[in-house]
Amino acid sequence: MTDKVDLNCDMGESFGAYRIGADEAVFPFITSANVACGYHGGDPSVMRSTIARARQRGVAVGAHPGLPDLIGFGRRAMDVTPEDAYDMVVYQVGALLGFANAAKVELQHVKAHGALYNMAAVKQDLAAAIARAVRDVDPGLVLFGLPGSHLISEAESVGLTTACEAFADRNYMNDGSLVSRRRPDAQIHDADEAVTRAIRMVREGKIRSVDGEEISIRADTICIHGDGPHAVEFAEKIREGFEEAGIAVRAVGRGK
Repeated sequence: MTDKVDLNCDMGESFGAYRIGADEAVFPFITSANVACGYHGGDPSVMRSTIARARQRGVAVGAHPGLPDLIGFGRRAMDVTPEDAYDMVVYQVGALLGFANAAKVELQHVKAHGALYNMAAVKQDLAAAIARAVRDVDPGLVLFGLPGSHLISEAESVGLTTACEAFADRNYMNDGSLVSRRRPDAQIHDADEAVTRAIRMVREGKIRSVDGEEISIRADTICIHGDGPHAVEFAEKIREGFEEAGIAVRAVGRGK
């Protein structure tokens, strides 16, 4: 398949006095940071400081808009209209873009968070609204999404560059969707297993589903969840595994 991949992480999800994730420890191993924009996590100070750390580390910055659900961390589905989704994405991406401009940092991409991401993967009207929102803020932004999902097809239909995203720390269903977090087998807990799966996704374009079925998957960028208990260990071992396998790790880049 490919000998290069982006390694992204959801970051900047702390807010106020609440600390979520180990961002500083993860930064040395990733190439793209998905920065929370205040709805599911993050706040103005965290947004600013996360962009500053990314700039220091040479990590590309992306917006990570989610549903307005701090208590549920944006992982609970909400009955939102396409118009709601459009407005929420423009609002959040615009907020992060302001901080990026102030820091003289170019915004690279947008990745929807949690339930918004999963809902848009299967609901064409939501995916179309998100794609239009990203295009209207900045048509040069890259939109991340599940391979084969409406997020990818709708983004391409409005002229956006896309990056198909795979997950090193999540299990998959036979149709290529992620196993629900409500199930006990939703996540991968062994770092070595995550490394093996990640390399195979990049090299072979294959992953074994939770039911044991071989499925095809495209991995332009691989995600590590920054709030996971093994985030630092996974990030370090996956980065080392890629380097040992001769897989170049670099940001997707604007328009590339």
